[in-house]
Amino acid sequence: MAVPARTCGASRPDPARTALRWPSRGSRLGPGARRPAAGPPRPLALLLPPLLLLPLLAAPGASAYSFPQQHTMQHWARRLEQEIDGVMRIFGGVQQLREIYKDNRNLFEVQENEPQKLVEKVAGDIESLLDRKVQALKRLADAAETFQKAHRWQDNIKEEDIVYYDAKADAELDDPESEDVERGSKASTLRLDFVEDSNFKNKVNYSYTAVQIPTDIYKGSTVILNELNWTEALENVFMENRRQDPTLLWQVFGSATGVTRYYPATPWRAPKKIDLYDVRRRPWYIQGASSPKDMVIIVDVSGSVSGLTLKLMKTSVCEMLDTLSDDDYVNVASFNEKAQPVSCFTHLVQANVRNKKVFKEAVQGMVAKGTTGYKAGFEYAFDQLQNPNITRANCNKMIMMFTDGGEDRVQDVFEKYNWPNRTVRVFTFSVGQHNYDVTPLQWMACTNKGYYFEIPSIGAIRINTQEYLDVLGRPMVLAGKEAKQVQWTNVYEDALGLGMVVTGTLPVFNLTQDGPGEKKNQLILGVMGIDVALNDIKRLTPNYTLGANGYIFAIDLNGYVLLHPNLKPQTTNFREPVTLDFLDAELEDENKEEIRRSMIDGNKGHKQIRTLVKSLDERYIDEVTRNYTWVPIRSTNYSLGLVLPPYSTFYLQANLSDQILQVKLPISKLKDFEFLLPSSFESEGHVFIAPREYCKDLNASDNNTEFLKNFIELMEKVTPDSKQCNNFLLHNLILDTGITQQLVERVWRDQDLNTYSLLAVFATTDGGITRVFPNKAAEDWTENPEPFNASFYRRSLDNHGYVFKPPQQDALLRPLELENDTVGILVSTAVELSLGGRTLRPAVVGVKLDLEAWAEKFKVLASNRTHQDQPQKCGPNSHCEMDCEVNNEDLLCVLIDDGGFLVLSNQNHQWDQVGRFFSEVDANLMLALYNNSFYTRKESYDYQAACAPLPPGNLGAAPRGIFVPTIADFLNLAWWTSAAAWSLFQQLLYGLIYHSWFQADPAEAEGNPEVRESSCVMKQTQYYFGSVNASYNAIIDCGNCSRLFHAQRLINTNLLFVVAEKPLCSQCEAGRLLQKETHSDGPEQCELVQRPRYRRGPHICFDYNATEDTSDCGRGASFPPSLGVLVSLQLLLLLGLPPRPQPQVHAHPSRRL
Repeated sequence: MAVPARTCGASRPDPARTALRWPSRGSRLGPGARRPAAGPPRPLALLLPPLLLLPLLAAPGASAYSFPQQHTMQHWARRLEQEIDGVMRIFGGVQQLREIYKDNRNLFEVQENEPQKLVEKVAGDIESLLDRKVQALKRLADAAETFQKAHRWQDNIKEEDIVYYDAKADAELDDPESEDVERGSKASTLRLDFVEDSNFKNKVNYSYTAVQIPTDIYKGSTVILNELNWTEALENVFMENRRQDPTLLWQVFGSATGVTRYYPATPWRAPKKIDLYDVRRRPWYIQGASSPKDMVIIVDVSGSVSGLTLKLMKTSVCEMLDTLSDDDYVNVASFNEKAQPVSCFTHLVQANVRNKKVFKEAVQGMVAKGTTGYKAGFEYAFDQLQNPNITRANCNKMIMMFTDGGEDRVQDVFEKYNWPNRTVRVFTFSVGQHNYDVTPLQWMACTNKGYYFEIPSIGAIRINTQEYLDVLGRPMVLAGKEAKQVQWTNVYEDALGLGMVVTGTLPVFNLTQDGPGEKKNQLILGVMGIDVALNDIKRLTPNYTLGANGYIFAIDLNGYVLLHPNLKPQTTNFREPVTLDFLDAELEDENKEEIRRSMIDGNKGHKQIRTLVKSLDERYIDEVTRNYTWVPIRSTNYSLGLVLPPYSTFYLQANLSDQILQVKLPISKLKDFEFLLPSSFESEGHVFIAPREYCKDLNASDNNTEFLKNFIELMEKVTPDSKQCNNFLLHNLILDTGITQQLVERVWRDQDLNTYSLLAVFATTDGGITRVFPNKAAEDWTENPEPFNASFYRRSLDNHGYVFKPPQQDALLRPLELENDTVGILVSTAVELSLGGRTLRPAVVGVKLDLEAWAEKFKVLASNRTHQDQPQKCGPNSHCEMDCEVNNEDLLCVLIDDGGFLVLSNQNHQWDQVGRFFSEVDANLMLALYNNSFYTRKESYDYQAACAPLPPGNLGAAPRGIFVPTIADFLNLAWWTSAAAWSLFQQLLYGLIYHSWFQADPAEAEGNPEVRESSCVMKQTQYYFGSVNASYNAIIDCGNCSRLFHAQRLINTNLLFVVAEKPLCSQCEAGRLLQKETHSDGPEQCELVQRPRYRRGPHICFDYNATEDTSDCGRGASFPPSLGVLVSLQLLLLLGLPPRPQPQVHAHPSRRL
């Protein structure tokens, strides 16, 4: 069907245009410049067939140009396909490389990856690794219980009686404001020497342990000194464990008193701001100290809650949320006469990082009003805990109530919902300073197996919002050996710089008898932990036999990845675990949901699926076939999976002949090694080698030239069968060196690249060789020397045909400078071998096109020339179709790749935009392509991104969040005797002593990298080819500004050929499609919790024991301030002489045993 002529007409081309001349090698023209007519013409790579006589669309008798007809543009597309295919056949060398592999068949063997056997072996190796750590953990826990049982409590113990290495001592000596420097520490602190240890990425001392004590705990208290006294004996057990297993990393005992003793000793990594590290808030400690929890937090927001008290409550709730892990479930509600959730969550939700963030933000919006109604709050909480239709932890159930006080005991509510079984524990928190009777709050806690706490000020929040874990630990202690089970954590960032780790945890129980009645103690002493670095687990997985797109992964019961090539957090926050779900690490689909569920359930399985994968540079989406195989890792909560593309079922293993191996000479004497030497590069092309661990003594370097130099020097010393080298890697590297050199000899050396406007030709192999020819082209080679980390390499393996990769550009950066630089477009394709019925893809070959020369060639190929040197001219009485060469002022012709990025254009001024997302070049046309299904959009979220922090809202001198009294308050005597004044003074005292808790320090913020960047969510959008494969004509309907366009996929490439009228006006500018990564809050959490992902909690639960003694349930009394004390405090504040209080450690009386 004929396409109507251009809506708004078309201008006639300049009759003075000169014929096209191919540029000489190295010439560069600026955007919009014309090619000179002088000079010899450059021939096309292939002869162009003459065009058929085409029917014209304009009326007879008038000189006019019409939009090209569909079959004309299909003809241009075929010419483009032929030109690309011809160049790749001549220079790519795919067929020749196949022949080279077959000619050298005696130098390698074809090995098979058997998925089931492979994944079972790796799972067994990981199980063995972790089992060694389990045995060390059990020795430590048993020893700790024995040492503590034998220890005699000393009431009169003094600081000078205890000798230990204080891990924070060096940092505190450097800080003149530190607590110990001010007070003058009396403890005998050791001064140690340290040696650098690569395993720990730190300086360590193997002869001692180190002790870390939280900043808000007084080191000289009796509880802490006794703790230091008995835990000193653990030092010998730590050292014995290391003797039995030298691969052990950090061994840690986290005490319920807050003391951390770890081995080997190393100085603490103190932040520039105040150090808030407390082992009891670490993910591994929380997991080991109690079973999973279902928690409902209810907050009194009645009008009696003063401004300052409400602020304390908000902070307390946030701190309470930080004591929960991903195994726990929680909801938060406020109450006065009625109860309502503070957030959009209407039921218990998993206490993961993103849900807790929603709660913390919502809590800040609570407003005090109305009257106190405990009944409404507790009924709401019990209803939440009894809801059977939601996912929950189904273990410990508890209600945490924060209030300023009240008289109602709501006994009828407890009788209705909780008695007589008392399956829900109730913890009550009296917040702020007040004169209320706290007896009802104590009664609520004591009659419901909970505990009563007081939070009079900011300094009491952290300690009192975590003490409830001691109560939850009671059933575990009473269960004895049954509860002594090792649990493995989620991935998290080690606080001492080891990187990402998992930790095996084991609770340590108090085995002393409590009181004269020989009653069993029910307190948890702490948690023992041993770290395992993820890198140590990765070393047990196959490195290079799985190919560039094969990999091992592992997940836990929450579906979070333990191992995965996409587990790469950009920032590290040791306070939060690294929780990347398997379905977020990959592009989610139904098949992967099914695989994930099966793995969480501990099943074995295998499944081949069609799925989408994101390219390494995150610009492209490919639809691929993958084989998933999975098995559980016994004795752990982990499951291991293997992903293999079909073409990675087999791989090559070099088999250097016995004759060569028997010659005990350095590897540098082997036949093909000479082609790795820089002296051969001029004739054989430049060689980049993958920076792999070929030998233990090989020095790594980010500079490939330096790495090659180090490699060559080492090869002068080692023999081919050296035990210090990885023979698989080393021999395959040498094999591929020879294979690619033969490609130079047979194909590249005798070809004239200039004739075909090529900047370079290259070959890259699984063995780690990238050979670029000619040598000078290596100066502009920017691809990753590790093929498995090169996007073009991995995409070529996954796609049939020729994969074009334009230079990557960011819209915010300056455009390509064509006048000064040689800009190349990479074209690559995989080499597929079929050897004895076994198919594999061991290499990728390709060429690098000269952008400007190929842009000119593109114009000719998409033109109506009947002779390669003469463009067609339209006479005064003839009718012609527009083409991409003569009519480039009216006709836009482009090649766009499968990601929507511009590859070539007939518009000279667009050459510097090659590599940009096409919507940034022509938003109107790109939107039309998307709307007509040439492209499909895929949106996903990157939960591991790093973002600059938002600017602080207030950096004033006053502590933030503090109630400021008015002049009227100061003049009112009643105010001076009120709870508000008392609480304010206490806040100010803490603010003066611990000012870093309340106010930001701009200087410190600038110097601290942790402040400069924080983890955030980024929304990613990629485009890929849609369902349309055929040639397609359409019109962009925009009234008088409508545009015709034609689009067609080029066979055997990842290119879309588009011909369109240039826009005449901008009144119809459409919305621009976005491809650039953007900051996001992620998917709506309120919607996500309505369809939670499948997970399973730990298989053990200790939430009840009939012998539990609940008599220790907290005690407190109202604390009415005296006028004399208040006046004294005010004078101290006015004189600027704050007292030096000695914070006391809150401890149960039975801790003294």
